[in-house]
Amino acid sequence: MKRVITKKLLPGMILANDVVTYDSNTRLLDKGTVLTEKDIARLAFYSIIDVLIEDMPAENKEAQDHESASLTYGERLKKSKEFVEFKQDFEECASRFEHTVKDIIDGNRDLDIDEMMTPIYSLIGEGRTTSNIFDMLHNLRLYDDATYTHCINVALITNILAQWLKWSESEIELATQAGLFHDIGKLLIPDSIITKPGQLTDKEYSIIKTHPQKGYEAMRSLEISNHVKNACLMHHERCDGTGYPLRLKGPQIDKFAKAVAIADVYDAMTSSRYYRGPLCPFIAISMFEEEGFKRYDTEMILAFLHNIVNTYLLNTVRLNTGEIGEIIFVNVTHLSRPTIKVGNDYIDLAKCPGVYIQEIL
Repeated sequence: MKRVITKKLLPGMILANDVVTYDSNTRLLDKGTVLTEKDIARLAFYSIIDVLIEDMPAENKEAQDHESASLTYGERLKKSKEFVEFKQDFEECASRFEHTVKDIIDGNRDLDIDEMMTPIYSLIGEGRTTSNIFDMLHNLRLYDDATYTHCINVALITNILAQWLKWSESEIELATQAGLFHDIGKLLIPDSIITKPGQLTDKEYSIIKTHPQKGYEAMRSLEISNHVKNACLMHHERCDGTGYPLRLKGPQIDKFAKAVAIADVYDAMTSSRYYRGPLCPFIAISMFEEEGFKRYDTEMILAFLHNIVNTYLLNTVRLNTGEIGEIIFVNVTHLSRPTIKVGNDYIDLAKCPGVYIQEIL
């Protein structure tokens, strides 16, 4: 028996103990569970850092390690001029945001919201569609996952979600700002805790959970919309009252914070983290389908899921069976389980419960 961080979990590993959530002691998985990709996604969804695993035969571990090492993301897109330009713009944007926001927090400069938002809008512009942007983001998933890059990802995703919700131009601007500043409180948490690869102690987890309040306090005196300040404070609140720090329920949560919450969790699940690797977007979508409707705003989560799935139409994917095919049809009642064309055959994943998309190529 050994403790394994979530980042290194592989399908087929066996849990050596029950797994419960940190805050509510809700049982997620039982001792003896043979882990699947979906189980691993669920652990990530609830921010479980590590678990106890039964020892396995060396040959099984070597085979699984080899399979894991063979996974990769959009190599074809990464070689394109468009991606190279986006990556360069993204890195410049992240660097500017990092230095500017540090100066603002330290009181060394005033907040110039237009100056800070211009690089963000340049990433959205240049004739890029929402599909283009998600393609780019999903091929930056192994990029350094510092708070700064996460905030830029969430700003872009929240901007797109606001467009899908048909919000006004001024609301879309506020949504983008809310996404950019939502995690500013993380910069006030010791880096040794933020980047810790192993199990957090109860004290460390309690410190992590102070970042919404710290972010709100840091933003309180700045000349920026109260909606943006509320997004700092409320982006971990959930509509069913299970969130933190105030355990607010749906009507009490700022609508911009509700939108940021969806973008925040989606980006966190599909990005590399210090304690796990990136998850396939369709596994994240599956988690939202199964558990998201009670925790997030119904209108927002429906708009997000229906639209984001459509951004992956015609993408090439690898199934957990090893087969490679193309997404050709979205099943509206099972968004995470589209129809895949493999050679001359068609696989309706909604009718194949044991088959799922493991990787977008």
